[in-house]
Amino acid sequence: MTHDRFAPAAAPAFSVEGTSPAAAPLNLGRRSFLAAAAMAAGTAAFGRDYGPGAEPVRYPDPDIVVIDKRFAKYKIGNTPIQRLHTGMLWAEGPAWNGVGKYLLWSDIPNDVQLRWLDDDNHVSVFRRPAGNSNGNTFDWQGRQIACEHGNRRVVRYEHDGGATVLADSWQGKQLNAPNDAVVHPDDGGIWFTDPGYGSLMDYEGHKGELEIKEAVYRIDAETLEMQMVTDEIFKPNGLCFSPDYKLLYVADTGASHYPDAPKNIKVWDVVDGAKLTNGREFVSMELDGKAGFADGIRADTDGNIWSSAGWVGDGYDGVHVFSPDGARIGQILLPEICGNVCFGGPKRNRLFMCGSQSLYAVYVEAKGAHIS
Repeated sequence: MTHDRFAPAAAPAFSVEGTSPAAAPLNLGRRSFLAAAAMAAGTAAFGRDYGPGAEPVRYPDPDIVVIDKRFAKYKIGNTPIQRLHTGMLWAEGPAWNGVGKYLLWSDIPNDVQLRWLDDDNHVSVFRRPAGNSNGNTFDWQGRQIACEHGNRRVVRYEHDGGATVLADSWQGKQLNAPNDAVVHPDDGGIWFTDPGYGSLMDYEGHKGELEIKEAVYRIDAETLEMQMVTDEIFKPNGLCFSPDYKLLYVADTGASHYPDAPKNIKVWDVVDGAKLTNGREFVSMELDGKAGFADGIRADTDGNIWSSAGWVGDGYDGVHVFSPDGARIGQILLPEICGNVCFGGPKRNRLFMCGSQSLYAVYVEAKGAHIS
C-alpha cells in the first residue's frame, strides 16, 4: 500500500466551476452550469480537500498486517497508525516515562533529545546538547539512562539534575559508541550494546577508530563495575529481555560493515541475572527473499518480540512482530525506515515508533513487558 495518508492532502480534483479546465465547455448555459455545480457538490463528500494533515484512514488500518492468526488478537480494528511529529534527521531511542506521561527520544545528528507530552501532543526540546545520544531508557528509580555516541559513554541522569558516567571504557580503552540499554529489575544492572556506529562518521558523533571488539556489557548499578557478557555477535544493536528476564534478545546489524554477518536477532539464556550462555539465532530478518535490518526491539507480556525493521522499502519497512517461537506473525508498515520502538501510554498498550524523520504511534491489544 502507498502511504499518501501521511502526506498533506491533495488539491481538489475540480476547478471552481466544478469541472477540470480541459473539460470545461466554452459556452456554459444556466442549466449546464447548475448541473455542473450539482455534480461538484456531490463529489465534494468524496474528493474534498481535508486541509492540513493526513488523509483519513478507512478502518481497519490496512498497514497493520496479520501474517499469522496469532497476531489477530493484537490488532485493533478501529485505530490508525498516527504520525505524531516530524522534522528530525534520524529519530532513535524512544523511552516512556510513566510518571511524567511523556515519551523521550533522540534526534542523533541534531544532538538533541525531544519530549512528546501525552496530555496535549506537545513536543519540546528535552536536552541539548545530548552527546549525540542514541538509546534511552529509565531505571527502576525513574532515572534516565542514555547511550551517548558523541562522548562514547553511558550516563545516568540523577534526580538532582546531575549526570553520572556509568561506563566510558573497557580494559583501558574507550568504548566504541554505546547504542542501546535495558535495566534488569532484580539488581538494577544496566545492560548495553556497543557497536560503534557513532564513531564511524561525524554525522552521528565524532569520527574515530574503534579500539575494541563490538560487544554487549553489563554494569553493576551499585559498584559501577563492568563486565562483558558476550562478543559473539558482529554489531550488537537493540536489545531486550523476555518478560521473565530469562532470555536476552539482541539485534545484529553487522551486515552494514561485515559481509559475513547475518541479518538477524540473536537470543541468549540469562544465568543468575548476570551472565549469558547458549547464544543462537532467534529469527532471520529475511522476508519474501529480501532481508533488512532489525534495530530497536521490545517484548510484550506474552513474550512476542516487536522489532523495528528497515532498509528494504515499501511493504517491509516498519515493525515486524515475532512470536516466542520465532515465527513472524505480524507487521506494521511505515512509509519510512523504523529505527526503534517502545511501548508506552498510561496502559502501556501504545507502540511508539521512531521512523527516520518522524515519530509514529499505534494502539495495540498488547502491553509492553518492561518499564521502558
